[in-house]
Amino acid sequence: MSEARGMLTRSALAALIEQGAIETVLVAFTDAHGRLMGKRYDARFFLEDALEHGAHACDYLLTVDIEMNPVPGYRFANWERGYGDVHLVPDLSTLRVASWLEKSALVLCDVHDVDTHQRVAVAPRSILRAQVERAARSGFVAQAASELEYYLYRGTQREALAKGWRGLEPVGHTLEDYDLRQGARTEPFHAAARRHLTASGVPVENSKGEWGLGQHELNVRYTDALTMADRHGVYKQCLKELADQHGLALTFMAKVAADQAGSSCHIHMSLARDGKNAFAGDEPCGPLLGSASFRHFLGGWIAHAEELMPFYAPTVNSYKRYQSASWAPTRLAWSHDNRTAGFRVVGAGPSLRIECRIPGADANPYLAFAASLASGLDGIEKKLEPPPCFSGDIYAAKELPRVPNNLRDALEGFEHSAFARTAFGADVVEHYAHFFRSEWDAWEKAVTDWERQRYFERI
Repeated sequence: MSEARGMLTRSALAALIEQGAIETVLVAFTDAHGRLMGKRYDARFFLEDALEHGAHACDYLLTVDIEMNPVPGYRFANWERGYGDVHLVPDLSTLRVASWLEKSALVLCDVHDVDTHQRVAVAPRSILRAQVERAARSGFVAQAASELEYYLYRGTQREALAKGWRGLEPVGHTLEDYDLRQGARTEPFHAAARRHLTASGVPVENSKGEWGLGQHELNVRYTDALTMADRHGVYKQCLKELADQHGLALTFMAKVAADQAGSSCHIHMSLARDGKNAFAGDEPCGPLLGSASFRHFLGGWIAHAEELMPFYAPTVNSYKRYQSASWAPTRLAWSHDNRTAGFRVVGAGPSLRIECRIPGADANPYLAFAASLASGLDGIEKKLEPPPCFSGDIYAAKELPRVPNNLRDALEGFEHSAFARTAFGADVVEHYAHFFRSEWDAWEKAVTDWERQRYFERI
């Protein structure tokens, strides 16, 4: 596959700086929520110093809640330890033009310990890197793509905040799935998104209207799993900032309204060996033909999905998406080209792949990809068999195991998972169990608009 447009080498960056085309370099890493954190560097200083020596950031950024409040109770960073620094090590392979920003470039970093100079185990990119390296030891390259959905509303995020996120006007006024006429109404935004992403090293396949009012999807090309997670993070940052520039409010919430479709992050994954799809083969698996690696990868992915659910569905809101007849899966089953399945197998031969429809758009791609890959590799190593292929409406199949009902139940499975500890390490499980528990605790203390509307007068 050819190098994506917009990717930069050190010499290419130097030339653009000399030409005055690049003045700023964003040095970024991904936090536990999947957000890009970092600093803006003068481009010449970055080239002469930070590219070689990296940057520092406060370690509390891997322990904050979504409001940026430091959360006590973490072993990794806390008040007792004084909240020191981590070392941000630029990954030069991620250096790219940030086309949607003026005269800017962007580089993603691995997070290292300042004393040991080893990767910080609980950093999301470290967690995925470990699984990618595990796959490589078995001779595999994980290939992935994530399909992200989102809602667009008229008016800025600041205006949405002033309204308490109530009474927002979606950019579409009828359901617009695949409707080109409806899509034309947001084409100024989506044309800019396609253009800027492609020019920023995130090659786009297409965009389209989705099922909800003002809901859209934009897909980018598949690549290796780590690069895809990087593209996913840049994609979200770009679209959020473009929406600001266009006077729109954009959300990747998993379920923005009870009467609207949820927003997903369908993960397509396969393994390659020696440049060829390792899932291709002639062994029967339900109605399909594939390799033993395909069958066992599918078996492992399904077997471990429930205990790794917080990596796919990390917020309280995530679980509101799992409703029957909603396009979001409710059952842990697989099927061939069936959108009611949690695991939808598509393609054939060289294009054979597994689509996991469980993650929502709020998923951290590094954690979701790591969970997917760890599960599938375990299936291959232990020769786990998938359940029988299901045919029909899986929503109606009450006998099949269900995805957890809420974050609390999902956390229970994750926290006590021997597999999670083996795959990711005890420190990672402890760190993220505390992360998810803090989110659930905040929810349990919250008083919502639903409660006020239901009880204020009538109780």
